[in-house]
Amino acid sequence: MNILMIEDNESVSEMMQMFFLNEGWEAEFKYDGKEGLDAFKSNPEKWDMITLDLNLPSMDGMEVGRQIRKISKTVPIIMLTARDSESDQVIGLEMGADDYVTKPFSPLTLIARIKALYRRSELTAEPQKDSESNDENFDVQTAHFKMNLKTREAYLADKLIEGLTPKEFDLLYTMAKKPRQVFTREQLLELVWDYQYFGDERTVDAHIKKLRQKIEKVGEQVIQTVWGVGYKFDDTEVGQ
Repeated sequence: MNILMIEDNESVSEMMQMFFLNEGWEAEFKYDGKEGLDAFKSNPEKWDMITLDLNLPSMDGMEVGRQIRKISKTVPIIMLTARDSESDQVIGLEMGADDYVTKPFSPLTLIARIKALYRRSELTAEPQKDSESNDENFDVQTAHFKMNLKTREAYLADKLIEGLTPKEFDLLYTMAKKPRQVFTREQLLELVWDYQYFGDERTVDAHIKKLRQKIEKVGEQVIQTVWGVGYKFDDTEVGQ
């Protein structure tokens, strides 16, 4: 695995370098936001994972993340945030980060998050086959909605839902393949993110918010809130 760690605290970088080497991973460290962005832009295909601190000199982590997402919708990004910066965590997830780890953090925690996120990204990175991406090959199909795992496309009322990030697509697929089933936030964390968040449910809510915004651009809302429980996919009232 090739990791780009954009982190202005050299002590943190030096500590993580030892753990990365122990895992057999290659890592490059940048201590400045603009330098980190330039490193990514110079060879976007090189990186399997990015860890991104939010408080960076020259260019803050939020802007770095936005610029990275303009170049790549799929490269996994883990934000590193201060423990009390809940608003930063939510904004960062909305910006396109896949996960966050709060500081101070255990190196083993970050390693576990990287492994889980990388495993999930590998499982969903299926090659596209144009010859198979037709109406006969949708993995989920209801009266008004359909999804194709090979092309990573989702349609509502035959309109493409554009700009879905990998996590948003996986979240939508998890719910849509079991229409009207209610999922708790904890269940979605385990099914989509592949590990426990120890009760931190804000990442689900942030991704649901962005997912709903993209769905509403093409049609009626199909992600419903079940108050006090969680969320469900339901398109039975579309067009009524």
